[in-house]
Amino acid sequence: MNYLFLHQNFPGQYRHVVAHLAAQGGNQIYFLTQPNENRMSGVYKVTYTKEQRSAVNCHAYSVELDRAIATGAAAADACRRLRDQGFRPDLIVGHSGWGETLFVKDVFPDVPLLANFEFYYHSRGVDVDFDPEFVSIFNDPSFLRTRNGVSLLAFQASDWGHSATSWQRSLHPSEFQSRISVMHEGIDTELARPKPRATFQIPGSRRRLTRRDEVLTYVARNLEPYRGFHIFMRALPRLLRRRKRLQVVIVGGDEVSYGAPPPPMSSYRAMMLAELGSQLDMDRVHFTGLVDYRSYLALLQVSSVHVYLTYPFVLSWSFVEAMASGCLVVGSSTPPVLEVLRDSVNGLTVDFFSPGALAEQIESALEQPEKMQCLRAAARATALEQFDLKSVTLPRWLKLFGDLTEGRVCR
Repeated sequence: MNYLFLHQNFPGQYRHVVAHLAAQGGNQIYFLTQPNENRMSGVYKVTYTKEQRSAVNCHAYSVELDRAIATGAAAADACRRLRDQGFRPDLIVGHSGWGETLFVKDVFPDVPLLANFEFYYHSRGVDVDFDPEFVSIFNDPSFLRTRNGVSLLAFQASDWGHSATSWQRSLHPSEFQSRISVMHEGIDTELARPKPRATFQIPGSRRRLTRRDEVLTYVARNLEPYRGFHIFMRALPRLLRRRKRLQVVIVGGDEVSYGAPPPPMSSYRAMMLAELGSQLDMDRVHFTGLVDYRSYLALLQVSSVHVYLTYPFVLSWSFVEAMASGCLVVGSSTPPVLEVLRDSVNGLTVDFFSPGALAEQIESALEQPEKMQCLRAAARATALEQFDLKSVTLPRWLKLFGDLTEGRVCR
């Protein structure tokens, strides 16, 4: 089979399925992306140059659409070069969010295209108006309407769609949802698994943590409001005061993945440290920055309580990996979390906006480690039943690919 994948940041959400197809043998796989250093055995990486659109002569509402069109045109040009070199895919799979898939069917009109529809924006009831403390830079219904234009065009230009969770699919127009399959990327539960003898070396310190320590963990790509960083930090003074053995390990960068940036020359981490000041015992609060994957998994494996907070937005891989690792997860009672986490069944939930309730929930869990073992086991079971790469998600991906290439799924 000949496959063509598209994602601006290779390999993105397609890492597991592409690796599997490459390992099978007999498949020819091209991956179209913007320049980066990532490599994958058995995959031909083809790059296109992202056009800089800093001075666009268009209305402010259509800037994102203009950028997506430029990205889509560049991706289509790269597809034409592949076609002219004699490559014809049997299936095309790509992320629609930045425009890569917009014009692919103009180059390969008879090839089925499966597009990732990750998030459909709403001016009310989802992320934009969720947190009154941090007003979204996207808090303009007219702008969001035109921003969704990329998804609308991409949907018309695709044969089928996929979203990672049922809640993410539900955000799209009702008439689209019957053509979007819920397809999570999958978790390698052989890597993300409990390990009683795991150890985690705190970067820049001689301190090595184990399961015998009392460890509170928080992980995000970047430390920002969308992932509840401010709420988590405000829960710490009470916990540090009352739990003298507690070590807090916070993984994440100081950039912004989602939402509004912090004030110039600052970061959300700096803002929260300035707000909380001497209330924090910094000998027991450890900011690691970003860590390698194995160190990250080791941290989850030594965690006593893992906190995952999020606006109503895309669900993080780290949330499911924490469950697969047997973490006791305290999660926000927001829709993406509640799709997977059931309070007092496979974890604990708490109101997103209450640092006091969060601290109370964490402290209660730390007081009853033996009682929490059943929740840890249930979290692991949930990850295996719903997200296991080998037994659940890969077979579903391969079946959908087969349905598309054999014409069993059609418009």
